[in-house]
Amino acid sequence: MTSTTPTSRATVHGYPRQGADRELKKAVEAYWKGRIDADALLATARELRLRNLAELRDAGIDEIPSNHFSCYDHVLDTSVLLGAVPERHVTAVPDASTPAGELDRYFAMARGTADAPPLEMTKWFDTNYHYLVPELGPDTAFTLNAAKPLAEFAEAREQGVTTRPVLVGPVTFLLLAKDPTGTDGFRPLDLLDQVVPLYADLLRQLREAGAEWVQLDEPALVTDQPADVLAKVAETYATLAAEPKRPKILLASYFDRLGDALPVLASSPVEGLALDFTNNAAANLDALAAAGGILDKRLVAGVVNGRNIWAADLTAALSTLGTLLGLAGSVDVAASCSLLHVPYDVTLETDLDPEIAGWLSFARQKLAEIVTLRRGLTEDRSAIEDVLRANADRLASRAASPIVRVPAVRERVAAVTEADLHRASPYGKRRLAQQDRLHLPELPTTTIGSFPQTAELRKARAALRAGNLDQDAYREAMRAEVRAVIAEQEELGLDVLVHGEPERNDMVQYFGEQLTGFLATQHGWVQSYGTRYVRPPLIVGDVARPEPMTVEWATYAQSLTEKPVKGMLTGPVTMLAWSFVRDDQPEGDTARQVALALRDEVVDLEAAGISVIQVDEPALRETLPLRTADRAAYLDWAVASFRLSTAGVRDDTQIHTHMCYAEFGDVLQAIIDMDADVTSLEAARSNMAIVADLARAGYPNEAGPGVWDIHSPRVPSVEEIAGHLRAAVEAFPVERLWVNPDCGLKTRGYPEVRATLANLVEATGQLRARA
Repeated sequence: MTSTTPTSRATVHGYPRQGADRELKKAVEAYWKGRIDADALLATARELRLRNLAELRDAGIDEIPSNHFSCYDHVLDTSVLLGAVPERHVTAVPDASTPAGELDRYFAMARGTADAPPLEMTKWFDTNYHYLVPELGPDTAFTLNAAKPLAEFAEAREQGVTTRPVLVGPVTFLLLAKDPTGTDGFRPLDLLDQVVPLYADLLRQLREAGAEWVQLDEPALVTDQPADVLAKVAETYATLAAEPKRPKILLASYFDRLGDALPVLASSPVEGLALDFTNNAAANLDALAAAGGILDKRLVAGVVNGRNIWAADLTAALSTLGTLLGLAGSVDVAASCSLLHVPYDVTLETDLDPEIAGWLSFARQKLAEIVTLRRGLTEDRSAIEDVLRANADRLASRAASPIVRVPAVRERVAAVTEADLHRASPYGKRRLAQQDRLHLPELPTTTIGSFPQTAELRKARAALRAGNLDQDAYREAMRAEVRAVIAEQEELGLDVLVHGEPERNDMVQYFGEQLTGFLATQHGWVQSYGTRYVRPPLIVGDVARPEPMTVEWATYAQSLTEKPVKGMLTGPVTMLAWSFVRDDQPEGDTARQVALALRDEVVDLEAAGISVIQVDEPALRETLPLRTADRAAYLDWAVASFRLSTAGVRDDTQIHTHMCYAEFGDVLQAIIDMDADVTSLEAARSNMAIVADLARAGYPNEAGPGVWDIHSPRVPSVEEIAGHLRAAVEAFPVERLWVNPDCGLKTRGYPEVRATLANLVEATGQLRARA
């Protein structure tokens, strides 16, 4: 009797780049500081790639990807691949013929130089990963530089592994780009006819090198795309598929459902599709069935969520895979997206309760889940019955845990009324009360919150964790830093001060460690951008605030100065977005729990005499659903949770919020509805474009467009900052404008902070003195 057991492969889209101990971060930063040379950095990168290759192979992954590794960002890599390097960066590093020159030009695009600002940075779809935005104008000339994907493919072949190279697809690359020239009627997608031949050439070269499959990522297709864009998708992949000497093409999407793009891809001549079947993307299953399946194609089924840290429901995933077997020519098992978005390994978290650790699945554990599901699909189910039973037991343990559901928290959320979401008076009346209390000048100057996290501060925190420094000594070390930060700001002449946040490890983790329902990790690092890694807390249960979290630090700082000092909190939406949020209840319910905890803190800060309180929401736009149809419901609970956290104060207490590194056009009405007295926004990298957007949207409150791009290691001149300010004043009422950097100063050094803030104050003085 012939077996009808299907053949299935286990695979992934990508894997964490940093290494178990963030070796990549350390090597790149050592290169920037001149401590190692280019060869040493490239050797570390190669070692990490080979280590990941061995780990994936040893875990049982059948088809391993390549070219998903990056020293900074995979979209930046694609700009280099296609020769889309801005002229200012070519001028800044004219010789890229050596490894050091090539790296220096690459990092100049990412970080800028004294004379060449970096590429703009924004969020990768609705994740907390940031990519470098390609700059493409009507005169952009492309040149293929295939060295990286070819070298990494050859590197794996030397280890006996034929990988599947992964590339950002041509349509997504162009849709993510921006035109710095602002040419009327031009859009980067108009360059598709120039880019597609380069992709065809690259496919030929990869086939000659021995590649059997190539993955082209087109996540832009899970966003709403008009018919003309979908027509270009069809044309693009018909052209690429017509190339006779090429590998087979796996066209990949992730993060959401494909919608109208699915039938276009299903009818395209590519050999395989990779689809997400988790969360909202689960709708891909019904759409695939309605389209009659893809019986002529390979399907890579993303049934293990690549973006969260919860153990998969293996029985449910196996059921989904069983349904998909009848809808595709073959079905392979994968995570929903690259595992770049989750930490490396749960087993490193030796401080976690073993029961809770059993609820979790980081990148290495997801490999095991994928391999188990592949076995369940290709072998008799009895082969994995013990694993399925253990998985079900862990899921049941989580559901029954007393830390997951806390009746008192749920009762308080249920008691929230509409009145709790509104300030006592409208902005106009509040503004007068705040002017009477604060007495601020025109164009008040401030910073966003954090000051540099020095080596001394990090050493003090490490000593506290190691037990080599007691709490009293640690507190005094932090107080000394607060005194220094206040003195710095007084000397510089800033108007509204901050305490600098020396005691905080991270703007979300710090609060998560003080709220019930949150858990912290020790090694759960995830890349945010470049060498910036964060350890998102885990929201495992209902959230409450046992005691004040920031009042001691804010009141101490305020006691050192007559000027107002801002109380600094992270808002509920960002607390969720930059944590691994629980998946067993609607996110809006969790957001209200966090909002009530923050509301208690806001009220306590006000009672302690703090007159300005900032509740940051940089993730508001980032978390916006990719599909327009889903956005109204999200914005409803997001805005409500912010207002719930801030609406309990008097008229004369000024509420600020801050947002950064996102495209704000889609949320301008939500920003208005949040009703913060002052909203500060990233603006420097985008040349203050947001100011005109606010004016056109009728934003009625005060705004602080950032005049200093703090993510670039350069000191903007007085003239540059004054130019930004003049642009802002021309577009928005000066009496409602503030002056501030784009973001917190945590990652910068004191010399550049002092110099730039001095320039900021001087430029503001020039604007105040204008005729």
